[in-house]
Amino acid sequence: MDDLYDMLHARLSASLQTLPDKPRETPDSALRALWFAAAGEPCSVVAAARDPLPPLLDDSARQSLARLVDRRLAGEPLAYLTGRGHFLGLELLAGSAALIPREETELLARACVELLRTATEHHPPRVVDVCTGSGNLAFAIAHHVPAAEVLGADISAEALALAERNREHLGLPRVEFRCGDLLAPFGARFDGTVDLIACAPPYILSAKVEQMAPEISAHEPRLAFDGGPLGVSILLRLLEESPRLLRAGGWLAFEAGLGQGPAMARRLGRDPHYDEVRTLIDDHGEVRALLARRA
Repeated sequence: MDDLYDMLHARLSASLQTLPDKPRETPDSALRALWFAAAGEPCSVVAAARDPLPPLLDDSARQSLARLVDRRLAGEPLAYLTGRGHFLGLELLAGSAALIPREETELLARACVELLRTATEHHPPRVVDVCTGSGNLAFAIAHHVPAAEVLGADISAEALALAERNREHLGLPRVEFRCGDLLAPFGARFDGTVDLIACAPPYILSAKVEQMAPEISAHEPRLAFDGGPLGVSILLRLLEESPRLLRAGGWLAFEAGLGQGPAMARRLGRDPHYDEVRTLIDDHGEVRALLARRA
């Protein structure tokens, strides 16, 4: 086992190109995750770095591992090869129908959980997560705030199929999913009843999509990160459409791209629908998520 591990580790160390927005992946953690997958025990890169390696029992498993390493070095995302992702303590199913959950989105998820835990209302909070993708944000909220009623929505039927598989995988049947464009799936009966709208939207400029690393642009769904000509098309619609659903004192919480946060904060500050705006800063000092309270 040591010889095989050392040989493949040397290959990955020499050639693997990792992305800044996937900081948990290193040559060692990638090899461990692929090893688990080849052994028939798929897990995320986080779990693979933590748990003891299983044995590769036969030549077929060793050949499978070698092929997985080849595919990773050819640019296929690690989470798609293993079929697993990690988000705020949850082991999720991952697949090419949805964006791979990013560690940076956990900043938004933690803020959503804290808002719901400190809410003064006595009713179970109602949460709507739009652009839900694989459901990572919706499931994190449902897991950490068990009293919450959580509904997710996405325009992609393929992404929702993955979210529904995650619902079964995680054992969180109370999370409900709807297909539709942004907030359109939530009709008049939801008006003024929602305590939190959460969203990790597409926010990359359309012109920059083709300039992104091939690991992203050639494999992850464009619908999940293309934010239109200026990158903020979905964000601006979210700001305009959310007041209808939010109850007084409810919160809009969303992720923003690099450089977009300050302008979004100023826009929210001028919007009479909101009476408080908070910005969430990442480890690099960038505004990466915003919270706005319904007046």
